[in-house]
Amino acid sequence: MSRGARTLLREEAGAPEQATAPALPLKGLAEPLVDDTPPLPEAIPLEPARALVLADLQPPRAGPIDSMLRWAYRLGVPGPVLAAPLRKPAAPRLLATVATPLGGERAAGMALRAGQFLVHGLKVPADKVDFASSAPLTPPVQRVVQGFTWLRDLAACAPREDCAGIAEKLLARWLKANPVPGKGPAWTVEHTGLRLLAWLVHAPFLLGGEAKLRGEALAAMEASARYLDRQVARAEDGLGQVAGWCAIVAAGLLLPDGRPRRLFGEAGLLRALGELVADDGGVLSRSPLAQMEAIALLVDLRACYDAAGREPPQALETMLGLLVPPLLALRMGDRGLGSWQGAGATSAARVDTLIAASGIRARPGKDSRHWGYQRVDAGKATLVLDAAPPPRSRHARYGCASTLAFELSHGEQRIVVNCGGAELAGGLVPVRIEQGLRGSAAHSTLVLDEANSTAVLIKGQIGKGVEEVDIARTTVKQKGRDAVRLEASHNGYAARYGLIHRRTLLLGADGSGLSGEDVLEPSGRQGKRGKIAFAIRFHLGVGIDVGLSDDRRGAGLALPDGSYWQFRLGGDSGEAHIAIEDSLWVDGQGRPRATKQLVVEGLTSRSGGRFPWLLKRMG
Repeated sequence: MSRGARTLLREEAGAPEQATAPALPLKGLAEPLVDDTPPLPEAIPLEPARALVLADLQPPRAGPIDSMLRWAYRLGVPGPVLAAPLRKPAAPRLLATVATPLGGERAAGMALRAGQFLVHGLKVPADKVDFASSAPLTPPVQRVVQGFTWLRDLAACAPREDCAGIAEKLLARWLKANPVPGKGPAWTVEHTGLRLLAWLVHAPFLLGGEAKLRGEALAAMEASARYLDRQVARAEDGLGQVAGWCAIVAAGLLLPDGRPRRLFGEAGLLRALGELVADDGGVLSRSPLAQMEAIALLVDLRACYDAAGREPPQALETMLGLLVPPLLALRMGDRGLGSWQGAGATSAARVDTLIAASGIRARPGKDSRHWGYQRVDAGKATLVLDAAPPPRSRHARYGCASTLAFELSHGEQRIVVNCGGAELAGGLVPVRIEQGLRGSAAHSTLVLDEANSTAVLIKGQIGKGVEEVDIARTTVKQKGRDAVRLEASHNGYAARYGLIHRRTLLLGADGSGLSGEDVLEPSGRQGKRGKIAFAIRFHLGVGIDVGLSDDRRGAGLALPDGSYWQFRLGGDSGEAHIAIEDSLWVDGQGRPRATKQLVVEGLTSRSGGRFPWLLKRMG
């Protein structure tokens, strides 16, 4: 497996409970569908993706004076002493007004004007929120409240004079509850960085009122910047560290005597970006939400450079150019994102806003090896396959056991999906099901013995399981047109059950059919004896009506767009049969939506088995 992605993981695997529902009969599907795919050539490994050049992330070249200032500031010499040693420190003030191109969500802003924080669909009364760092808030609410991410949404819903009073009132309450830097969720490096950057970017909403509040806010900005100077290296993960460094650089640009802090921050930021992002531009947590957050941070920071009249380091533009294509690879036919590594199906409007603000024009990446998602487009169909191990435990935020899961859309209709939404738990998604949403059974892949392919642990972490993934992408001819065949395997069940899961997917050249095969093969020279239960899950998009054929080896899918598809097991899939079970899907607003899933289930020999299937549009 010389080209396989490799990850060393820890802990044993668990399995979430599964809901079941009675099967719905549907006649007329007893005959197998015909797959007219020609014989396929031997698959070849992928070529390496475009590599990140380390020289692209070097700190800007500095003369001896700048190098000395950076070194002295890192050692703890105060910025005013280094910037102007012969005069008194300048009074706190902002040196420029920032105009960020990145807009927020108008609906959330309007909800806040009505007195409620809108957090992934959940409305939280603002007047009842405890701003203290020790307040028992769910993680998504903590992020909004303590990170002041609501400022962007408020700015998007109305002119400043109409909503500045709301921002000032909430700021005053927060300052009263958090007079000095302390401990707890309010003072994690990530929340502090998000908050300080939001204050600096949206300062006109906070500093236009009475002088007392303005003075307290400016003092809090400087205190937060000093706190980050000391604590940024202790961030919980790479994204939190990047948020902290972005705020340090922004403070160096917009607060007085900031040159030493800016130089210090630029070197730290570029180093942190190099540790956050893989060679192909995907963040190492493999989370679409983390990818979007990294882009948003750099967009806001670039706006701070523009406000200060300085050119940002070229490495920031290079990094934006690397971050955007992997994100676009996860767009489905409705232009929203797929549900991967804890993310919900982020809406097309939100993605469009972010990409437009980045200023990067790029095509979706198709075969990013480190990011791990393979994309195939054919006709109106889009297929995305998770072809990498879950993130390493130190990078995982809401790590999911989703290896070899796939999503499929045709036009704007999502047909096969993953449940998604673990990272949104605490909004409308109940916290109690967060771990279940991260399990293999919540994804469209094969599950052995109701166990996860990689152990799902608490606090977003993952344990032992998938260590190696092999992936090969082949172009084949189908009726004179090119079609793409993906073949991948993982060893997540090898240690416990002695079996390798291999999945082959071929999306037809016209996008009207997907043929697949799931294979279990012995990981050693000799297979084990006995039988083991398996389930291949196909979670279906919202609004799809599904019914079974009489022999329980086929199913009909009536889609909301009026099209009709059939799913059929191949003739050599043994005693496997199809069941219909309840499922859920978390949409772009963070709302859990009731759906159905097709489950190919049965017992298979511990020495292996083959389960071919075909999903084809019939009209």
